Amino acid sequence: MTESVASSVTSAVTNAVTNAVTMYTTPWCGYCHRLKGQMDREGIAYDIVDIEEHPEAAALVEKVNHGNQTVPTVVYADGTAQTNPSLMQVKEKLGLSED
Repeated sequence: MTESVASSVTSAVTNAVTNAVTMYTTPWCGYCHRLKGQMDREGIAYDIVDIEEHPEAAALVEKVNHGNQTVPTVVYADGTAQTNPSLMQVKEKLGLSED
């Protein structure tokens, strides 16, 4: 995924993105609920984009995941993405891991 793709899709989504992490999700995704809860407990701020409410966001998720709408897909401020990351992977990417 290129940064321009993430930027254009993020701009098209009606929710203003204010955090370094954007989680693309659905209301019924158990993995999404788990990761949200873990990030909440760790105090990691993130924005949520429901791909069922925003077709342009679903297109981004499909592009990142080779045509699949796999959630959670987490996109970072630098334009990189992870699919169904663990809390540790998110923390490592944000430089918050406890080495």
